[in-house]
Amino acid sequence: MLETPMRELLAEYPSARRALFSHFHIGGCQSCAFSEDDSLGAVCKQHDIDAEKAQQAILTSHEEEQALLITPGVLAKKLAAAEPPVLVDSRTREEHDAVAIPGSILLVESTLAELSQDVEQEIVFYDHRGLSVLDHVSWFRGHGLKNTFALKGGIDAYSQDVDPALPRYRLEID
Repeated sequence: MLETPMRELLAEYPSARRALFSHFHIGGCQSCAFSEDDSLGAVCKQHDIDAEKAQQAILTSHEEEQALLITPGVLAKKLAAAEPPVLVDSRTREEHDAVAIPGSILLVESTLAELSQDVEQEIVFYDHRGLSVLDHVSWFRGHGLKNTFALKGGIDAYSQDVDPALPRYRLEID
């Protein structure tokens, strides 16, 4: 792991950037930035960080994030249950209006207040490809809603694995 370029490491462990920033304050702002071409070992040396501790933080963060993800198949079963989770779309209004998982609600300011009312309810967030949705899950869990999860792979994976009638699309920023 220490010789792996950060670009590859971040692809394999998407939570690595958050873990490095939260544990060591590196990679989150211009003054503590790193090049994605540098290896993890080089980044640790540059910022005077214990490499073993950095590796452990990345691995622990990855394991913790995996526990927050549910697969499209599991979500489909939950949505068919007598008491389905609240399904929240964290994409833009335009994306939601174009294609959405049936029964989902769009994340807007009023949604935040509504969802915060019942800390026991199960909530599942989704985005386009599952790349940024964990930020929302972390925010809600941090505010006491511990039964909050993210759809692994987003609506794109859901349309491939569960509901092929949902049109797939590509964003220029993907």
